[in-house]
Amino acid sequence: MDLKEIQALIKFVSGVGVDEVEINQKDFKLSIKKNPAQITTAQYTPVAVQAVPTAAPVTAAPVAAAPVAAAPVAAAPVAAPAAEAKVDNLITIKSPMVGTFYRMPNPESPSFVNVGDEVKPGKVVCIIEAMKLFNEIESEINGKIVKVLVENATPVEYDQPLFLVEPA
Repeated sequence: MDLKEIQALIKFVSGVGVDEVEINQKDFKLSIKKNPAQITTAQYTPVAVQAVPTAAPVTAAPVAAAPVAAAPVAAAPVAAPAAEAKVDNLITIKSPMVGTFYRMPNPESPSFVNVGDEVKPGKVVCIIEAMKLFNEIESEINGKIVKVLVENATPVEYDQPLFLVEPA
């Protein structure tokens, strides 16, 4: 791949909302990752272009094909950060992806939300780490947090309930 092809790939990746793409070819490996510190500015940083030993692509090739092929599919859950479903009069905020659930931005900080806190659309309620990328999950509704359904630093599945919210 030449520089123009790599730049075109970066523009394509930024357009579909994918956080990471990895390509393994016979003579090189290319990995493009969204910089976690600049998620809000949507800047992308090419990480590495390096030669790969001939034995490595045999094991890595099937894995590399999946992220590129799954890129359009992966964009849909990321675009809808807080899938919701009604439970009685409560609304459930669900996980839009598989990863590790964190209630706070770092161990020294307070939780994004606690039981009794008011939320509104756009308010960050948690972070889900997926493939070393920290994705902020935002509320899409107005209401009050009634229950936190997941413990901090535990794995979550796609569509797993995270919070119960009483609509305002």
